Amino acid sequence: MRVRPQFLAARGRMPALAGSVKTPSRLRPLCVCLALLAGLAVRAPAADPAALGFDPARLQRLDTVIQQHVDQQQIAGGIMLVQRDGRTVLLHTYGRQDIEAGKPMQPDAIFRIASMSKAVTTVAVMMLYEEGRFLLHDPVSNYIPGFAHSVVAVPAADGAGFVTVPAKRPIQIRDLLTHTAGLTYGSGPAEKLYKEAKLTGWYFADRAETIGEIVDRLATLPLQGQPGESWQYGYSTDVLGRLVEVVSGQPLDRFVEERICRPLGLKDTSFFLPPEKAGRLANVYGREDGRLVLKETAATSAYVHGPRKCFSGGAGLLSTATDYGRFLQMLLNGGELDGVRLLSPKTVELMHANATGEKYGQDMRGFGFGFRVNTDPGYYGELGSEGAYGWGSAYYPQYLVDPKERLVVLFMTQLMPAGDVRLNEKIKVLTYQALVK
Repeated sequence: MRVRPQFLAARGRMPALAGSVKTPSRLRPLCVCLALLAGLAVRAPAADPAALGFDPARLQRLDTVIQQHVDQQQIAGGIMLVQRDGRTVLLHTYGRQDIEAGKPMQPDAIFRIASMSKAVTTVAVMMLYEEGRFLLHDPVSNYIPGFAHSVVAVPAADGAGFVTVPAKRPIQIRDLLTHTAGLTYGSGPAEKLYKEAKLTGWYFADRAETIGEIVDRLATLPLQGQPGESWQYGYSTDVLGRLVEVVSGQPLDRFVEERICRPLGLKDTSFFLPPEKAGRLANVYGREDGRLVLKETAATSAYVHGPRKCFSGGAGLLSTATDYGRFLQMLLNGGELDGVRLLSPKTVELMHANATGEKYGQDMRGFGFGFRVNTDPGYYGELGSEGAYGWGSAYYPQYLVDPKERLVVLFMTQLMPAGDVRLNEKIKVLTYQALVK
């Protein structure tokens, strides 16, 4: 096993140890513990990258670039996970999860994953769909009556304000899954009404109200687009989370824990943290005026201190690299992991098919049920595979699932705002360039 000091000091990091340390296998668990106590970054035992089709020298480029971002204080720290054929190619920690306390990034650090929650909620919805609880073209008003008489805001002819017109058709569950329901995070012709209703932005962790109460209020507002006509990113997955509650008869946090996390062995994925895990929550830093600024700690986080009432299916979950990596591996496996099946292969196939045609309209990539889908790598113009899918988080984590290459790529960090840091885009390129077989 190889360990390397990665202290983030004011003038850079300590020099790396020359070479590598060969350790008898019986002593490796002890060495890992000692390394963590000493503040060293641990390289977790992994399969031989070459045996899994990766050039080790090229893979080092990924390691080097992430470390450079730590050294240049563009990020505080992070965790990089690459899996192929269900085996770990790389699981590395970098930098610190708490600069002020001098705490190195730990392999079990817990991250706010924001919009990466959408994939989990989508899986919950599709599990209920497979049980015959609804059809994807059902009107959502069959289950959440407030959406029965939706109207749509359109700009007024004189350019002052907006007027409303009837929705051409009801919002369907499928529209929520594809972000074509006419729901934004408040932007659009009716933005003023959304602000007055306290419905702008995705952050609900500090709300002293339930997601049901929020969705009922949302349903009274005009839509910002006609259902099915355009891709608009917003509260659709929060409505889906409420749908899960209504159809299953369980609060969303219980459904996710009992039906997804527990069966898959996801021990650290939840909407709020128990007090005993607070010390594992990575700090949030932001890039301002060319430097890192502390934004949130466990001591100031609503994810720790409550009110613990609003379960946001669109942006509310916390998780670890290993937990979320297992979740992504389940999707790559066609809905199954370690003998536990949540979804059928055909359902997962539908989830990452392009469901929006050209409505998504960004670089000829499509959008499925909760994921961006690469429909044309050549047109997109960056390394990738046709059919690869993924998404990211406002806090800067990013993931990719590539069925063609049997690959899971996940980078976890906490950076908001990110400024002009583009590491999350480079991660995929640096992973693909190392894949040679």
